[in-house]
Amino acid sequence: MERIVILCKLGFKYLYRYKRRYAFLLAALVFCFGIVTFITSTKDRMYDNLYYTAQSHYAGDVVAVGYNRIINITHHLGKEEIESLNSAAESSGINPSHILKRTLFMNTGVVYHNGISVIQKYIIGCDWKNEEYLFSMMDFYSAVNITLDNDSIIVSDPVAKQLNAKIGDIVTLEVSNNWGQKNTGQFIVSGIVKDSSIFGYYKVYVSRLTLNRLLFFDDGDCSVMGFFFKDSSGAEENRTRLHRYLAQKVQVGPLVHDRDGMNRELAEPWAWKDTKIFLFTLPVYLSEVANLLNALDLLTYLLYGMMLIIIFASAAVTYRLIMHERTREMGVMRAIGFFGGDLRMVLWTEVFILGIISVFAGFLLSIIFSIAASFISFDWFPSFEIFLSGGKLTALYLPKTIINNIILTLLILAAAIILPSVRASNKNLPSLLSGEPL
Repeated sequence: MERIVILCKLGFKYLYRYKRRYAFLLAALVFCFGIVTFITSTKDRMYDNLYYTAQSHYAGDVVAVGYNRIINITHHLGKEEIESLNSAAESSGINPSHILKRTLFMNTGVVYHNGISVIQKYIIGCDWKNEEYLFSMMDFYSAVNITLDNDSIIVSDPVAKQLNAKIGDIVTLEVSNNWGQKNTGQFIVSGIVKDSSIFGYYKVYVSRLTLNRLLFFDDGDCSVMGFFFKDSSGAEENRTRLHRYLAQKVQVGPLVHDRDGMNRELAEPWAWKDTKIFLFTLPVYLSEVANLLNALDLLTYLLYGMMLIIIFASAAVTYRLIMHERTREMGVMRAIGFFGGDLRMVLWTEVFILGIISVFAGFLLSIIFSIAASFISFDWFPSFEIFLSGGKLTALYLPKTIINNIILTLLILAAAIILPSVRASNKNLPSLLSGEPL
């Protein structure tokens, strides 16, 4: 053990001695690791932002949607369906961390203020208290009013600007009930959300009880029930379990895995009696965004591969030159009693320490890249806001991603230097002392 410590110390001294020779390799490693970490961490943050935005919009990791053969304008879950869902969730043991109930009115809702009207794609009736944690993560242009009640409404910043409305103003909301009658209600603007994405631009939040009454639903009814889980990666498994237990109680639709499948199943709304419940996960809703994500993955892997090739080439060329210059030195070391394994230990220690220094410096460089990227405006990219945090491109440094980058970088570095180091340490003493090329 003592001999190993001595050899490692010797490797550190030789690294310092030949620091100028290693300077190019160090620069290449720092730059490439910085780029790789910046790309992968930015991609992780974009995925995380997209998932959170979709999770907040669709109200869960698994979403139960009720379709009624009579009430065909809006989704609908009555008392019986809600009780069946709660019972199935308990029996299946999926253990959701949170359950939300929302009433939805889509596409034809209108908000009026001072003679100006704006059509809303999504009018969401929610339970203010139960969704506090979701609202706490939203970016409000003006602080949300702490006294949200049945007369409160939360609108997006772009819509507020179109209406020329501000906190405390009274607006009128118009919806149509299931018999085509138009109903209106007056609401106080209690929050303005900074959201110009495809999910939040034309979306308002009101009390679920109030929206139910405007739509002539029973007070306890809703359109969807959303199930949140601490580990969202198990959403598909939980959906399958919930579906199995729910099928014993009410009519359920088949498990679909993309939006095309969902549209096909819903294309015949009169093909069943009463209410049928469909269970969707976020990948079903987001399957149309999958093409963009796949393109992003492809670009990431391409840049990742290029950086690794640069690391390998830089390490192989630089290390071969260093070995060529040090053949006589290694011959002297062999002559005074060092074995081939000792030489390899010293050489590998040099490169390992160099790799660790490069990783730390590269990580700091990736942070600098991330800070610089946060100042870039993406207003020219329509709907790119769903990938941004507070309107900025940021990075998410997941331990798993960082560790994978470190391991892969060190493995590529090892692959580039192992053959030259083994060949140098195994050469016979006369060849080393004569300076014979590797």
